[in-house]
Amino acid sequence: MRKLLFLALLGVGALVAYNYNAGRDLFQLPGTSAAALKDTVRETVRDTVRDGVRSAARETSAEVKERASAGVHTAKNRAEEAVTAAALTSKIKAKMALDDVVKASDIDVDTEGSVVTLTGDVGSADERRQAVRIATETAGVTKVVNHLNVR
Repeated sequence: MRKLLFLALLGVGALVAYNYNAGRDLFQLPGTSAAALKDTVRETVRDTVRDGVRSAARETSAEVKERASAGVHTAKNRAEEAVTAAALTSKIKAKMALDDVVKASDIDVDTEGSVVTLTGDVGSADERRQAVRIATETAGVTKVVNHLNVR
């Protein structure tokens, strides 16, 4: 074992002496140049950095796509809710316009989700009850907030 260690140290010493005489880096292997080693290291680093940047770009691209998809989904849901609210408001106003007791032009109907708010002044308690009943019985309405005042 000692002989093997001695031979290894002798080889390293011979390499150092050879390189010192040739004016090269002390631990440079024969047959290789410092420029070639630098080029190899430079290429390896460049390839590693390029792969890292590409990977980060792919991840960022995926995140952007995911956020954009979520934004489109949210916008679609909001648009559907607005259309649904407008449809409920229109249904209620149309029913009120066709009713003989309720004067639809005096009542404001606001819809948020499935909650309808009635505001305005009505001529009688019967007109008030009928307006609330029309709104309550409209499909899609879950709650009616009554802010109607009898004149």
